[in-house]
Amino acid sequence: MKDAPLRVRSLITILAMTFLVAFPTQAQDEAPREDSGANYLAELHQFRLSNYQSLDAYYRFSANTDPVALNEIVSGVNDANDSMEIIVASELEVLSPEQLDNLNAEFDSFKDLMKENITVVRNSGYPDLRLSAELADQAVVLNNLASELYQIARESGQTDPNERVEAARSAAVTMAQMMAKYSARSNSAVSQAFQGSSSEIALDEQARLFDGMLERVQTGGAEGELKRTLDDIDSKWLFIKGSYINFNERNVSFVIGRYSQGIINGLDQVIALLQSEE
Repeated sequence: MKDAPLRVRSLITILAMTFLVAFPTQAQDEAPREDSGANYLAELHQFRLSNYQSLDAYYRFSANTDPVALNEIVSGVNDANDSMEIIVASELEVLSPEQLDNLNAEFDSFKDLMKENITVVRNSGYPDLRLSAELADQAVVLNNLASELYQIARESGQTDPNERVEAARSAAVTMAQMMAKYSARSNSAVSQAFQGSSSEIALDEQARLFDGMLERVQTGGAEGELKRTLDDIDSKWLFIKGSYINFNERNVSFVIGRYSQGIINGLDQVIALLQSEE
């Protein structure tokens, strides 16, 4: 796909031009990642995950202009940017140039809306509800397209997916979606931002879907480090599950976010451990 006519724009460049600030770039001596079917799926997965993590960070930033959250936004979008570049440069003809064009166009729209929303918050100290809703809607559009293309890649015959790994990836993306949505609801100024997406599944329903995904990850047994990691994920999930199901009750959003990210990190470890057993 090296000849695909795409130019993937880094949010580092976008934000640096807007705010005259510098953000760390990826180390130049990092070893190139393997161009394989398994890696292709891994990068598409990371693309979906990173976009929702940056959205979660935006909602936290919109509440108090926290510079740590701003750096997390930049990190999340640029992780997605790196994944997009790797997918575009791949020699594997898993997705067509047209499909990659469409994904890149929706990603550009997401980045442009993210930049615009950040600018408004920095200039005024609070978010614009219309722009926040547009960003949330665009995140849904982007994720739906990325998920559709991920499924096409899975079924292409070039990627050889592992069912437990796929369940773990689905669980991680679902948790990232839930985390971003909960973050939106926890900030009064943007509490309705996600409500503009009529296709979005309610938090309590997503929590029950996550239960099923976690069960599929655990199918097949586990020993050693894999069992310890799964047990840790279970413990964290039991601690916050009620908050997602009863999302209208008052809860400590910082704790929900921290445990949710811990679950995502744990699922990343599970994926790595499962792949090492293959």
